[in-house]
Amino acid sequence: MGTSTRRSRRLMALAAVAALTTGLLAGCSKDSDDSSSNDGGGNAKGKTTLTVGTFGVFGYKQAGLYDEYMKLHPDISIKENVTTRTDVYWPKVLTRLQAGSGTDDIQAIEVGNITEAVQTQGAKFVDLGKDVDKSQWLNWKNAQATTKDGKLIGLGTDVGPMAICYRKDLFKKAGLETDRTKLAAQWKGDWAKYVDVGKEYMKKAPKGTKFVDSASSVYNAALGGGSERYYDKDGNVIWDKSDGVKKAWDVAMSVATGNMSAKLKQFDKPWDQGYANATFATVACPAWMIGYIEQKSGDSGKGNWDVAAAPTASNWGGSFLGVPTASKHQKEAVALAKWLTAPEQQAKVFAKQASFPSTPSAYPTLKPAADTTAYFDNAPITQIFSDSAKTIPVQYFGIKDQPINTAITDVGILQVEQKGKTPDQGWDAASKEIKDVLGQ
Repeated sequence: MGTSTRRSRRLMALAAVAALTTGLLAGCSKDSDDSSSNDGGGNAKGKTTLTVGTFGVFGYKQAGLYDEYMKLHPDISIKENVTTRTDVYWPKVLTRLQAGSGTDDIQAIEVGNITEAVQTQGAKFVDLGKDVDKSQWLNWKNAQATTKDGKLIGLGTDVGPMAICYRKDLFKKAGLETDRTKLAAQWKGDWAKYVDVGKEYMKKAPKGTKFVDSASSVYNAALGGGSERYYDKDGNVIWDKSDGVKKAWDVAMSVATGNMSAKLKQFDKPWDQGYANATFATVACPAWMIGYIEQKSGDSGKGNWDVAAAPTASNWGGSFLGVPTASKHQKEAVALAKWLTAPEQQAKVFAKQASFPSTPSAYPTLKPAADTTAYFDNAPITQIFSDSAKTIPVQYFGIKDQPINTAITDVGILQVEQKGKTPDQGWDAASKEIKDVLGQ
């Protein structure tokens, strides 16, 4: 979340689903900017009030976790402070961290901001590694929140393991394999193989359809499965030398120049209409997008959408809970953060709003809503996403990771996909934008 464009779009997507559907994403609610919600207890005499600063909908209130914790700890009162605009939340937190006052007892940190928190604000957060069993969380999730000197400043909340959602009715009309296991085997290990399936699809594509929603979505999915992005583990910018970027760019260019993209921008209205009208056959889908697809595709998609493993394990999204050293109730805040992110509580949040846990021991207990399972032709959704989550590589994010990504997708790829530029021209346009972002 934070300043992450993709995470912001994700929040808008979840909010839309929460307002319009039940099932996997049932029970989400909207809060106004900088709103506060006192979940019982208030500032009752003799109680310690803990404040939890979040952005968007984390699901703790909706899943009844605050009430449950306060019943277990009568001496604790919990107050959640919600900022719905992610571009407002993190700058505000940074200002308060640097001032050494005004922070909440617990502060949520979006994956797009965790590197900045680790590299520039590590001393402002409590080392949570001393108070928890770190093996409860995915190793790569812990790595994202660990400083160079081994300090764990955030406990993982959700993650966004990736799969490929596809319209098997369109695949059948195009004469392609429709079985999810056999299909996944065709592109296993290489996003270029996924593009090869796309080429075959386009040979007999049903009228008015394309293989994929956009080249940018393929780029982001492929990039999320590599060990290199825009920065190395030491914080050095490597976007122009990154093997992960090169492979993702090449795959995206194959899509953009191969007439297999519907050229839709994710979460814009035309993209939603593309679901409703079945104008694209596949989409790279993190776990939280399942409910969105179900809602936007409507009755026409029921039983026609299916889910297969992605070519490589990949992640899109996720957050952490940290405890600022400025908290006046550090011991109590650490205990609450530890409890909220424990496997049992993460499973409860998943049941309420499909936020996929970062704690593997919770995976066997996860059960999608029956109507969602039926909608995706009884695909083993939790198994597919669990397998992905366990094998996602450690990726190192940089402070300007998101602006660099935006330059490549919204400038470089767009030049090729929508304006007919060559891949070299698209890369040059993206490079110029990135150098401006980096002040080079």
